[in-house]
Amino acid sequence: MAKDLEKIRNIAIVAHSDAGKTSLAEAMLFDAGATDRLGKVEDGTSVFDFEPEEIKRKITIDAVPHNYEWGKHTVNIIDTPGFANFLTDTRNAIRVSGSAVVILSAVSGVKVQTEKIWAYADEYEVPRIAFVNKMDRERANFLRAVDDMEKTLKVKGVAIQLPIGAEDGFKGVIDLITMKAYMFGDDGSGKFDAVDVPEELMQEAEGLRVKLVEAVAETDDILLEKYLEGGEISKEEIYKGLREVVITNKFVPVLCGSAIKNIGVQQLMDAVNLYLSSPLDKGIVKGKDPKTGEEIERKPSLDEPFSALVFKTISDPYTGKLTIFRVYSGSINSDSGAYNPGKEFKERIGQIFVMEGKKQRPVKSASAGDVVAVAKLKETSTGDTLCDEANPIEFEPYPIVPQALSFAIKPRTKTDEDKVHTALARILDEDPVLQFSRDTQTNEFLLSGVGQVHLEVTVEKLKRKYGVDVELQTPKVPYKETIRSSVKVQGKYKKQSGGRGQYGDTWLEIEPLPRGKGFEFVDKIVGGVIPRQYIPAVEKGIKGAMQEGVLSGNPVVDVKVSLYDGSHHSVDSSELAFKIAGSMGFKKGVAMANPVLLEPIVSMEINVPDENMGDVIGDLNSKRGKVQGVEPKANSQNIKALVPMAEVLTYSNDLRSITGGRGMFTMEFSHYEEVPMHLSQKIIAAAKEGAKED
Repeated sequence: MAKDLEKIRNIAIVAHSDAGKTSLAEAMLFDAGATDRLGKVEDGTSVFDFEPEEIKRKITIDAVPHNYEWGKHTVNIIDTPGFANFLTDTRNAIRVSGSAVVILSAVSGVKVQTEKIWAYADEYEVPRIAFVNKMDRERANFLRAVDDMEKTLKVKGVAIQLPIGAEDGFKGVIDLITMKAYMFGDDGSGKFDAVDVPEELMQEAEGLRVKLVEAVAETDDILLEKYLEGGEISKEEIYKGLREVVITNKFVPVLCGSAIKNIGVQQLMDAVNLYLSSPLDKGIVKGKDPKTGEEIERKPSLDEPFSALVFKTISDPYTGKLTIFRVYSGSINSDSGAYNPGKEFKERIGQIFVMEGKKQRPVKSASAGDVVAVAKLKETSTGDTLCDEANPIEFEPYPIVPQALSFAIKPRTKTDEDKVHTALARILDEDPVLQFSRDTQTNEFLLSGVGQVHLEVTVEKLKRKYGVDVELQTPKVPYKETIRSSVKVQGKYKKQSGGRGQYGDTWLEIEPLPRGKGFEFVDKIVGGVIPRQYIPAVEKGIKGAMQEGVLSGNPVVDVKVSLYDGSHHSVDSSELAFKIAGSMGFKKGVAMANPVLLEPIVSMEINVPDENMGDVIGDLNSKRGKVQGVEPKANSQNIKALVPMAEVLTYSNDLRSITGGRGMFTMEFSHYEEVPMHLSQKIIAAAKEGAKED
């Protein structure tokens, strides 16, 4: 592995879905000689999008690392997802890369997902350059894309290139620093000729160059003084100034080209080397002492103790688990050890690999700045730190991503049912955003994720990788039942059929409790009318009867039951008889005590763009929601609301439709409330119909 940290670049290629990220990454590898053909997403030959689920949908689902050598630099490149359901991988890749190439579409400009990705890059203070792709497409417009970036992302964009032509006439790019033009052929080879700037574009190019020089000069007092005094700013000074503004995020240099036609890609690769940060530029990384919690630091140096952050886990049924991490300091060798401070576990490090898309290349060691993988770690997962046991440090783990959508999963066969838990455990290892749980009331197994495509892809992986076939079903709503009035009722069980009989006689007082109080049993027996040994059996019978209410068969909650009288038989009474008597009395009493249906209410926080707030609130009102408050955020509104769970089981689809994918939300259970009468009747009728079918 390269040891000159100045010559290492770690970059994430980021943008919204269909902006051309994977095509650009493929062209970069091809031009650098890292691959021998230009892989294409359209025909399934990409070295990045190789999973069947990606080929089928023609989208990137997993962040995949590769690398190339260019201009004496080693560049670790991560192709990232742009589809909303998979942006967690993108966020993780941005953090460990420390630099990003943001793709803008020459046709559609900046889309929603790019806004979210930009926010991740801001969060981690990642240096960026921008590349306006698809200059060969119909309606392509370079300067409009730059303008859209400035307006939407609230950042200053400065063109350092100018396209030569557009749409079918796109032939190359003009370098505004050297004032050279690069003309490309149509064969996708990436070969070009350096020529003079075309006469018809000279005036526009000179105007843009003036803006570029002014933008660079304004960031440096010495350069500004030289510029104002009429001095010539050299290209070396522009290069140095641009590198400084990129690393300090003062503005974003913008290049252009066509990834599909391999035009302008090599010039972008030069810009990656010139302007984006090395591990040394990113400087010290901070973590905490796992024992004391105090902040400690690691320099990006080979002489520091080893430290690394795991940013991805790949699980394979045949080769096992592959753990991918970025080394921040020190070095590590194959066949050595590393300490996981979060799990307090010493891992055995076997062979170290450099990831090259689907393939892995074995290496002897890895050091600061490298992105590598190891196989078969036992306890380590995504977001964990690996470090030197004698000098432990723990980096901040990735934030927990809230699940927006849950589906019940139903194995199709008994074999699938036997294997589903083991297979899902492996899938969850790979994708920590997923959650798998069991609803104790409905007895359904729930798979929760970011959105519908996320869950559909998971189901497809389950079948392809582990041979487990399941179907997704909308989960049942866990309704409950309670009562609104008090009753006194007798529960009596008497059975006589020759020989010893069964006899239990109870008198119960059943009363409603405040919402959320559950169940209370009170023993008021005096005088031994029911022997003490039978009283627990009465309570047990009541609790059993509470599992199925009289309206819809859902559990009964928030009731107080007092056992205040009864009788027994010296021979025929038994625990079983009193258990049955208690159950009978409870069911009879609940039916007389004005029973009602309760539904779960969830607390929601919904972040939406300003212009969508009215539509979102209107939609919540139509869902019987109660808006609790609205708090303004940057270019958005944060809406807090209480909404019946039954109305928002598939809310992610509704919110995406209303906001064009810009909205985000979280929800959690809040409390139970009575179901309105007209809806209650429908739910009860459906439950009874379902019981008949069963």
